[in-house]
Amino acid sequence: MTSPDDSSHDSSHDSSTPRGPKGSKKGTADQETEYADRVYRSSGGIAGGVLLLAIGAWLGIDAMIRGEGRAPWLALAGLLFAVPLVIAFTVRPAVFAGQDRLRVRNPFRTITLPWGSVEAVRAGYSSEVLAGGAKYQMWAIPVSLRQRKRATRRQARAATDDPFGRTSVRAAADADQERRAQADRSIDELRGLAEAHAARESAQGEPEVRWAFEVIAPAVAGAVLLAVVLAIT
Repeated sequence: MTSPDDSSHDSSHDSSTPRGPKGSKKGTADQETEYADRVYRSSGGIAGGVLLLAIGAWLGIDAMIRGEGRAPWLALAGLLFAVPLVIAFTVRPAVFAGQDRLRVRNPFRTITLPWGSVEAVRAGYSSEVLAGGAKYQMWAIPVSLRQRKRATRRQARAATDDPFGRTSVRAAADADQERRAQADRSIDELRGLAEAHAARESAQGEPEVRWAFEVIAPAVAGAVLLAVVLAIT
């Protein structure tokens, strides 16, 4: 389940409350307050990753302390190889939506997209953002087909309970939004942010992609060490 942690845009575009001002642009007639980025992460992925890390650390450290022969070296190499990958696929993914740009942190890459370069934000079988003629997946916002089916059943049940539309339009819209799958709600929020901030002068530019060598390097080192240990023992 993915959930936004805090707000990044002006309250005139969203009813959520920002965490707090980071600063303000001075020297202009219309001063604009800057707020912290809205952060989207998968709570289920983080929980699973922490559990895997705890189990791996327990087994690996036990093997290094009590193991005999090549067992300690295999445990060390295995941890060096596995820990960065577990972190990359579970704890690391996040989406940061600010006033000027969208930053997508995936397992092995970080993509920075100024709002002006974002062409579309969508969720089919996966959450995607199109920018600069390229397509980037957002690992931090997983799409759950089961959650969508449950949301569809809730909407159908609500329509049956209120066949004559006695509920006010605003209340009905809010209720429909709450009944939607979490990924679809997050995509709607990001799409709204893109539309609201695309024209900002500070939100222009080209997409930037940076490889996460802090994850790749230790994983490769662990794989090499594991191969060497297996080869010489």
